[in-house]
Amino acid sequence: MMLDGQDQHERSTCTIDMNDNPEDWILDIDGLTKGYASGPAALAGIDLRIRHGELFAPLGPNGAGKTTLIGIFCGLISASGGSVRVDRFDVRRDFRRTRSIIGLVPQELQTDMFETVGDTVRFSRGLFGLAPDPDHIERTLRSLALWNKRGARIMTLSGGMKRRVLITKALAHEPKLLFLDESSAGFDVELRREMWPLIRRLRETGVAIVQTTHCIEEEEQMADRVGVIHRGRLLLADQADALLVRLGRKQLSLQLETPLEALPEALAGWPLTLSHNGQRLDYQFDSNDDQRRVPMLIRRLAELGIEFSDINTRQSSLEDIFVDLVRETA
Repeated sequence: MMLDGQDQHERSTCTIDMNDNPEDWILDIDGLTKGYASGPAALAGIDLRIRHGELFAPLGPNGAGKTTLIGIFCGLISASGGSVRVDRFDVRRDFRRTRSIIGLVPQELQTDMFETVGDTVRFSRGLFGLAPDPDHIERTLRSLALWNKRGARIMTLSGGMKRRVLITKALAHEPKLLFLDESSAGFDVELRREMWPLIRRLRETGVAIVQTTHCIEEEEQMADRVGVIHRGRLLLADQADALLVRLGRKQLSLQLETPLEALPEALAGWPLTLSHNGQRLDYQFDSNDDQRRVPMLIRRLAELGIEFSDINTRQSSLEDIFVDLVRETA
């Protein structure tokens, strides 16, 4: 599988429709880099645009650059080169304005444990110079089952409840762009279920969401687009179903009636492998290959007198594609 930008110093790119109206984009990244005096670049020339109301999921192993990327977006880390614009404002020149547009839920629990839930959420809104809005605060607290805890000190809450407080604080000032940095790692089952409808409601109002997570199956279901980041490079970014068609593979497995010691010469032209001590015959093919080759293979096996007792197929998942991409660029 060949990828653009194989060289470490090349710009990482993804498909962008340059004819789109700039007003469609809440986040516009051009040639973003982050380097240090020693060691490889943390980010190596990333280009990316994210639309209003879009959920984008950057996937990558630990140390890939995801948290560095979010830190630059939020003005917590200085970039070495390139530009980042949030709602068409530069994050360097217009830090206060862009930061007021962004909500951040960090990986770590960071909040004043001696404050009450209600006070810390109201304080978070006031930090951005917004007038008090008791109705918005109440709606946000209720959406995360915190209304009955509004008078409780944060130190008395469970880990899951503290995670809810972080999300509520990030939403207190009504951001247009929400970053969830590995936040789902602290989600219990109940909170995970509550977050899905909340995320859908936010997107319906035009809020864009960037969510990093190790739960690839969740992103496959929720995200509009996914990206793969490895060693500071954005290897690709596309819709999950488009990636499955473009890079996915299928496997046809046949349980043989009689084990084979080796593949017959007559099948040498087929991409077949024997497994399970010759008891299973596996055929791998691209998702967009001509599907007629499967019945052709079945007919060919019948002609050779190779019988099978069971058959099943498997479609590669987004996780399979992610693992393959990271392995190939290791």
